Amino acid sequence: MNSKYSFLFVFLFIFIGCKEDVLPKPKAMLRLDYPNEASKGLETDCYYGFEYNQMAKMESKENCSLTLDYPNMKGSIFITYKKVDGDLNTLLSDAQKLSYEHAVKADNIIEQPFINANEKVYGMFYEVKGDAASQAQFYVTDSINHFVTGSLYFYAKPNYDSIFPAAIYLQKDVRRVMETFKWKE
Repeated sequence: MNSKYSFLFVFLFIFIGCKEDVLPKPKAMLRLDYPNEASKGLETDCYYGFEYNQMAKMESKENCSLTLDYPNMKGSIFITYKKVDGDLNTLLSDAQKLSYEHAVKADNIIEQPFINANEKVYGMFYEVKGDAASQAQFYVTDSINHFVTGSLYFYAKPNYDSIFPAAIYLQKDVRRVMETFKWKE
C-alpha cells in the first residue's frame, strides 16, 4: 500500500508543480491617432461665423441651427441659434440648466468662462467628465441680440473610458468654435 501512496504523491507533485507562474500584464493605453486639425470657415447666411474642423460634415438646420458631424468618431456637435428678445436671463438659465442635467451621471463638470471683448462674444464652456450623455456644452452671446448653444454628443452609450480620446479631440474643436466665433453685422 505504501507504493500506491508514493505513486499518487509523485503524480500529484508532478501535476501541480508543472504550471507556469502567472505574471500580471503591464498596464497599457489604447493609442488612437487622429488627424491634425485643419480648419475652414463657416459659410452661411446666419448671424454668426466661426472656424471648424475640416473633418466635420456641416449640416444646416432651420433657424440658423446646424450640426457638425464627425462620422469617424461617431460624434456630433449640435449648434442652436436663438434671437435674444429681452429674455437673455431665461436663455442663460436654460443653457446652464441643460449643462447641469448631466450632473447625475457626470463625475465632474468644469465651468470655463469665455470672453472675447473685441468680437463681443461672451460665454461659458462646460467640460463634462464621466459617463454623461454629453461630454461638452457651451453657450455664447453678444448679450443684446444673439444667443448660441452647443452640445457634443456621441452615437454610442456613454462609457467615458472608451470615448475619452475622441471626447478630448472634439472638446478642442468646440473650443476652436468658441475662440473663432464672430457675429455678422
